[in-house]
Amino acid sequence: MLESTIDVEDREERPDRMEEACGLMGIYLNGEPAVGGTPADEQNCLAARLTYYGLYALQHRGQESAGIAVSDKQKISVHKAMGLVFEVFNKRIIGGLQGRLAIGHVRYSTTGSSLVANAQPLVFHYQRGMLALAHNGNLTNAKALRQRLASQGAVFQSTTDSEVIVNLLARYAQGRIEEAIMKSMIDIKGAYSLLIMTEEKIIGVRDPYGIRPLCIGRLGNNLVLASETCALDVIGAEFVRDVDPGEIVILDQNGVTSLHTMPGHRKALCVFEYVYFARPDSNLDGVNVHQARKAMGRQLARENQVDADLVISVPDSGTPAALGYAEESGIPYGEGLVKNRYIGRTFIQPSQSMRDLGVRLKLNPVREYLAGKRVVMVDDSIVRGTTSRQIVRMLREAGATEVHLAISSPPTRHPCFYGIDTSRREDLIAARLEQDAIGRFIGADSLRYLSLEGLKSCFPNGGSEYCAACFSGNYPTELPDDCGDKHVLEL
Repeated sequence: MLESTIDVEDREERPDRMEEACGLMGIYLNGEPAVGGTPADEQNCLAARLTYYGLYALQHRGQESAGIAVSDKQKISVHKAMGLVFEVFNKRIIGGLQGRLAIGHVRYSTTGSSLVANAQPLVFHYQRGMLALAHNGNLTNAKALRQRLASQGAVFQSTTDSEVIVNLLARYAQGRIEEAIMKSMIDIKGAYSLLIMTEEKIIGVRDPYGIRPLCIGRLGNNLVLASETCALDVIGAEFVRDVDPGEIVILDQNGVTSLHTMPGHRKALCVFEYVYFARPDSNLDGVNVHQARKAMGRQLARENQVDADLVISVPDSGTPAALGYAEESGIPYGEGLVKNRYIGRTFIQPSQSMRDLGVRLKLNPVREYLAGKRVVMVDDSIVRGTTSRQIVRMLREAGATEVHLAISSPPTRHPCFYGIDTSRREDLIAARLEQDAIGRFIGADSLRYLSLEGLKSCFPNGGSEYCAACFSGNYPTELPDDCGDKHVLEL
């Protein structure tokens, strides 16, 4: 590829990160108090309150909208709005969400615009009652399904692909809801973890490849479903197990009932959950995120030795890998960049002419610590490269004599169609520039990536049970013809 053909500076302003999918939280209170000492007047809204705390723990997975739906076993009520969890809910709103079943959702839009109409959970009436649905992931055949359903008379009120699932459930709902879910799973393709709530039960669903995470927890005799184990920890719930790929789990007065559907697919949990998305204190499919990131850093140091004085991280997601890099290389680790933890990911973006301000609001170099040092800066990934370039410039201005950038994942060269906001390949700098050219654009003395084989070596079974399509181009599912990229399918 020719560097001269790329005009990165003049591209449309976009977040220089792999933006998350969504976060799910649900709880079924099984007829007794879930938390000792809870005042009697708060028992009726306890499911909503616990769901609120779980969503707070999952806020990193989506910052555009938040919502909670509850059932009192007669009707389903919902409150949702644009904004962060603490902006959408207060004590009065939570107090009005009464019922012993609740599901919640935090959203980052990957399919559909950032509009309140697309906020979840979606709540609707159908011939057998009411349903609420929350979805994490992305359907690769949503467009074709939407056109088919619309031609058959279906009406859509949002632009999200989750409403396609809603219409399928309603269409197949002549019998039990579990049967409608199984029929819908035959139609939908791609990535999905779902929480579906009727007036009397909560159902969790994971796609046949397990691309997006979902786990089961227990709080006394009460049952929980969540995207990550950190949401269980915050409410004091015990982790039970992960939902299997292709599994349907039903939470009701009888406990947990499991239905295994569509067997025979290989597991393909998104490896970027470990690289960046998930919280480091979460465990996904039996692997701790913090330990996985440290292992990536150690492997990165084995593959790429640098003569330097100091290892620093781009906080927070790059910190575990930087610690691993420092341990393996023997180069001391230090806090060279301080993060402003009072700025959320949704703060107002600066104008094009004030681009550097966006990074400086979030990160500030420790000048006295960096001055005169040869620095290895460890980050988890590079998407567009603009943020990395600004940070390297800041480190040089702070007195660093050399800045070597070490990335604890392979180059991101391929778009994701499973619920991450990188559906356009032209937005990925590694898809357009060779490694040396990226390093020159960023302004680093050297740029080093973790190899794909090195990344896989950090996981059980040689990484064979993970989707790494954004690095390799090997997608675990078939993709539509209009997806805008050439693909090598790994079926």
